[in-house]
Amino acid sequence: MKKILLIEDSQEIRENIAEILSLANYEVSEAENGKVGVEKAKKEHPDLIICDIMMPQLDGYGVLHMLSKDPQTSSIPFIFLTAKSEKDDFRKGMNLGADDYLVKPFDDLELLDAVEMRLKKNEILKAEFQKNAEGLNNFMEEARGLEELNKHLSTDRKLTVFKKKQLLFSEGNYPNAVYFLNKGKIKTFKTNEDGRELITDLYKDGDFIGYLDLLEDKTYRESAMALEDSEVIIIQKDDFNVLLHNNRDVANKFIKILSGNLADREERLLKLAYNSVRKRVSEALLLVVKQFQEQHGNNTEISISRENLASIVGASKEAVIRTLSDFKDEKLIDLKGGKITILNLEKLQKMRN
Repeated sequence: MKKILLIEDSQEIRENIAEILSLANYEVSEAENGKVGVEKAKKEHPDLIICDIMMPQLDGYGVLHMLSKDPQTSSIPFIFLTAKSEKDDFRKGMNLGADDYLVKPFDDLELLDAVEMRLKKNEILKAEFQKNAEGLNNFMEEARGLEELNKHLSTDRKLTVFKKKQLLFSEGNYPNAVYFLNKGKIKTFKTNEDGRELITDLYKDGDFIGYLDLLEDKTYRESAMALEDSEVIIIQKDDFNVLLHNNRDVANKFIKILSGNLADREERLLKLAYNSVRKRVSEALLLVVKQFQEQHGNNTEISISRENLASIVGASKEAVIRTLSDFKDEKLIDLKGGKITILNLEKLQKMRN
């Protein structure tokens, strides 16, 4: 049973709406003013909020503003109730992120239709996103099915194959797209004045690449290159902006999809600045294992060049080779050609600085 929070200061109107919703098999929680409504929303996490605009203490705009700042409540569908129909009221509510309006007086059918439609749209966007081309296309098509996005999202999302060592984009260039890695391996890297390369991240199937610079409207701070032949879907800048700005539910869903590896990346770059070479090599191996591991019996095998590993570590190739040799002597890893086999993952994870 879906739970609806009803915030309305008029007891008569509140009881009337609550009765209609209850008869339609919704569980209704009531709040007599905005402050109580915010407290209940944060405590109960309803499936939908219906809120009057004109209320004492805290009006509907204030309620929506406060809830939109809390990650736990920002994605809850929100319907305003208003006795006014002036355009300024609608515009202000939409700018704050309202999903729909009901202008008083409204009949039972209008209310139930608005609630059902909003809940149905929200369920679509709650669906689990599969991190592959099919999943991305499903998400985009569901977004296009929403009236406010239908006219703005393109249908051109073909797979592009980037050959090994081919650049997706280069440091210093201006971004005009976001890249979704369907299959393959991609690295992002920076180059210093001496031409030395530092790998800033590794990307696997299902990752988005290059969106931070597009969000900040700045030139690329790093370059991206395919480590092997890779299948990529290019999402053009206009589509990216539509997904972020034209619908609150879509934006919340898309941001969660995008931000999957941000925290890991920040933590890794911090460790790079302060850890010893030995610790950094172990961290680099663990990163490659996480992104590109292949299982062979009880052991984990990774394939990465010594140059790329050194670029992740932020040390010379010679220093990395010496450290790998030490790890081999300690039976933490085995080395055969270009392959590195992890023999003791736990000890690598507990490596001291």
